[in-house]
Amino acid sequence: MQAPNVSAVTEFQLLGFRTLQEWQTLLFTIFLLIYLLTLIGNIVIISVVSLDRRLHSPMYTFLQHLSFLEIWYTSTIVPLLLANLASWGRAISFSACMAQLYFFVFSGATECFLLAMMAYDRYLAICSPLHYPFLMSPDTYRHLVALCWLTGVGTGFLPSMMISQLDFCGPNQINHFFCDLLPLMQLSFSSAHVTEMAIFVLSVAVLCVCFLLTLVSYVFIVSSILRIPSASGRRKTFSTCGSHLAVVTIYYGTMISMYVRPCAHLSPQINKITSVFYTVVTPLMNPVIYSLRNKDFKEAVRKAIRRIIFLFLGIISLVF
Repeated sequence: MQAPNVSAVTEFQLLGFRTLQEWQTLLFTIFLLIYLLTLIGNIVIISVVSLDRRLHSPMYTFLQHLSFLEIWYTSTIVPLLLANLASWGRAISFSACMAQLYFFVFSGATECFLLAMMAYDRYLAICSPLHYPFLMSPDTYRHLVALCWLTGVGTGFLPSMMISQLDFCGPNQINHFFCDLLPLMQLSFSSAHVTEMAIFVLSVAVLCVCFLLTLVSYVFIVSSILRIPSASGRRKTFSTCGSHLAVVTIYYGTMISMYVRPCAHLSPQINKITSVFYTVVTPLMNPVIYSLRNKDFKEAVRKAIRRIIFLFLGIISLVF
């Protein structure tokens, strides 16, 4: 039996949150505010770490790269989501959809690798402080950062390439707010079983392995914290590590629930809500948790603000 004679899809329609018509304005305002705060927070981290020499350490280098990644990650998704909510346009070309898919997978995978490296860095700093300068030398952490980016770049190719090779000849409406893996496979005219299994294996390799490495690092960190004689020192370190682990758990938990479940599909509405956490919420939480709770970073921010104020006052005095 021959396949029906239909034209190949050249663009997709992102349905987004169209079932919540009465909430469109409120959702637009909330997502816009979160996006702006995310950009401002991550730009502040990148700028402060670059300007303050005291922050030129492996931990802040990883954080700087994570902030740079978060800007790209959220900018891949949120502007199109805002345009959809404002009814500026719901259509996205096939090539643009594949490009968004690639940058989403690449950014998500790179973030997993960076979070795992950051947990490993904290493990070395807390559990092996005497060996830390040798084990995390400048050359070592630069190579680790480069490895995270290069592995992320490579990880993004397989899913986007396999999805782009599928036949899309039927409905072109994606019941999501961005070009995600599962909604695209559900629209495919051809069999997507091989693609689905390949993405499942890749998701397990990236998400579960990185999450496991992160958890193991924190298990050793907690066991080391318990040996700290000072009660106040234990509380402070537990508070910081607990916040880090909470954000990591939210990020990995929502991602794993979405992609490490072959042949099991939640409703589109639940998929959208789950996706909001790792595409919109965690890029805002990361700069707050990893930097604003840090004493050295807050002091560096205060110094930067004082410099800006003095510079502004100096300019005003010259003008007037």
